[in-house]
Amino acid sequence: MDKKITIAIDGFSSTGKSTLAKQLAKELGYIYVDTGAMYRAVTLYAMQHDFIDADHFDKESLVQKLPKVTLQFLFNPDLGFAEMYLNEENVETEIRTLAVSNFVSRIAEVSEVRSKLVEQQQHMGENKGIVMDGRDIGTVVFKDAELKLFMTASASTRAKRRFDELTEKGQEVTYEEVLKNVEERDHIDTHREDSPLVKADDAIEIDNSHLSIQEQFDKVLDLVNKVAKTL
Repeated sequence: MDKKITIAIDGFSSTGKSTLAKQLAKELGYIYVDTGAMYRAVTLYAMQHDFIDADHFDKESLVQKLPKVTLQFLFNPDLGFAEMYLNEENVETEIRTLAVSNFVSRIAEVSEVRSKLVEQQQHMGENKGIVMDGRDIGTVVFKDAELKLFMTASASTRAKRRFDELTEKGQEVTYEEVLKNVEERDHIDTHREDSPLVKADDAIEIDNSHLSIQEQFDKVLDLVNKVAKTL
């Protein structure tokens, strides 16, 4: 495939967007950007500075400090993918906790945060040859992406996947906690005023409730090849 395209993957939490995006980027030799990691890193920053907890959210202080927040993806050759760095510190492990998950959708509601990150994301994709996943990639970040996907699965299926992932990493969580988090994030993501999670009109919806990772990858790679042939 000579002509590079932009692949935008949106969808609900824990639908395997990142797994699919990494597979595609590796297969195609594309750059992979996990926008969720960027929002998680800002969330971790807010938590570290006591801007947000279960009882309060000091949005104004976070917005004031945004110029001091630097985000980078640095490739780790041992892992085969890029890890998230917050102010030059590797936070890949810290941002994947349920504690961060519990606040990330509230941070993502803040227009100033979205504006800062969308600008960075658009800059990353200026030369195409990129796979980016998130909540507003096809609707806001790359409205002209050649291939847009919208990932979905039942809340119970997604919660089970997330629960298994967290417990495998040694985190002590219950399935009920994870399911509640998934459902709350769905509500916030789809109801926020700024760039809510919606399926782009020209996106292809993929319900992977009953698809294996390999079946999903094969299906999407076929779509990529079909798009490439039309260019």
